[in-house]
Amino acid sequence: MTQNTELKYSYIKVADLLADQSLRIPEYQRPYKWTTRNVSQLLGDVDAFNKKASYRLGSLVFHLEDGHKNIVDGQQRTLTLFLILRAIADKRVEQLERLELKNQIRQIRAAMIDPSFSSDESHANIYTNWLEILRAVQRPEFTEQHIDFLLNKCEFVVFCLTNISEAFQFFDSQNARGKDLSPHDLLKAYHLREFLPEEDTAKGRVVNVWENSDPAKLVELFARYLFRIRNWTKGMSARFFGKEDIPVFKGVNLSTIAKYPYVEQLRIAHHFIDAYQQSYERQIDCHHLAFPFQLDQIIINGRRFFELVTHYYNLVKHLKPKDESISTIFGISLNDRAKNILQTLSQYEGRRRTGDGYVRSMFDCLLLYYWDKFAGEELSMAIERIFIWAYSLRLSMENVQLASMDNHVLGNNLFMHLKNAVHPSDFFHGDLPVVQTIKSTKTAQIEAVFRGMNYLA
Repeated sequence: MTQNTELKYSYIKVADLLADQSLRIPEYQRPYKWTTRNVSQLLGDVDAFNKKASYRLGSLVFHLEDGHKNIVDGQQRTLTLFLILRAIADKRVEQLERLELKNQIRQIRAAMIDPSFSSDESHANIYTNWLEILRAVQRPEFTEQHIDFLLNKCEFVVFCLTNISEAFQFFDSQNARGKDLSPHDLLKAYHLREFLPEEDTAKGRVVNVWENSDPAKLVELFARYLFRIRNWTKGMSARFFGKEDIPVFKGVNLSTIAKYPYVEQLRIAHHFIDAYQQSYERQIDCHHLAFPFQLDQIIINGRRFFELVTHYYNLVKHLKPKDESISTIFGISLNDRAKNILQTLSQYEGRRRTGDGYVRSMFDCLLLYYWDKFAGEELSMAIERIFIWAYSLRLSMENVQLASMDNHVLGNNLFMHLKNAVHPSDFFHGDLPVVQTIKSTKTAQIEAVFRGMNYLA
């Protein structure tokens, strides 16, 4: 697509989208991958924003061909909306009071296309989501107002292109400005909307910090550290961080959420720290009290989210000291064995291979999570334990893949073990793997450390 191409867009309500008989799911589309989590997020947005005059659900990209609109981007959301409308038509329409809404639903249901799928994955996800949607639309909390809001006030931005190559080129680089929206870009936009009106000054400050951060390092922070740690502590897979995973970093807005007991500790910490910083005593002693962020905490939307990102953006810089003689990490002095481990990881021959990068990611994530919970207490012993746990995978496999890393974590999940630890000593309980057969190459220095620690059979 040339830079001079004028991208025209329009808006379409959900009701009009679902009734459009020119829609087609082209054969080249990927399977339907949305899960019940995605469905719950969509319906949760409908519930959260149903008092608004309108709500944008995102964008759609169509390739116009022979009078049809081939869905290039937006298939997952569109198919989910088909399922929701069908469930409403089957299970709720007779209970509605407004005749015009009843008639509208019946007309849409009669007009909707009936796409077919050959993928077993699509069939499985459609069936599971259909059951979840049936449960959701029959709950009394899903009111007539919610249905009207979804159909008539929720809308998409629509891009229609006549050239298939342009449509695909536009696929991952689309919004009204033609700028690529990565997951962390979408999170930025979401949390900017969550600021309170009185926080305009703070908004400028935190956005400036975000904009002055290295974009590549922000991507790495979310994909390599924050996403993996948050998922692994829940016993969930964490291979790729994509747009469908951004709900992982959405939490509570303290100004609008009900006073649930679980929110009160966040509310107290949030307001106490603000009051502490703004007290006249701070003008005298110049003390600063940082918010006690935790990697596995419930996210506080808006300003605190940006502060959390800045906190961990700065913290991960400590994970790979650049000096040749590594004697400290996070500013904590280490014992000789922990120093040797960190030096070995920075020097061994195969460290730059892709698979070794996956193993180092496990090591770094668990070390960061340990520091986040216990700081420097028994840090050297933690490094020893994390090293054996992570690099036993490297020595035991000829080729380490992304799936190998993920399966290794979930098969012996020290993240969950650490999450449940009350004292550092709790983390050190339990056996570590003893490597029986070495299948790796270019890992002689790693092997030497294992041998010295008696973790080679």
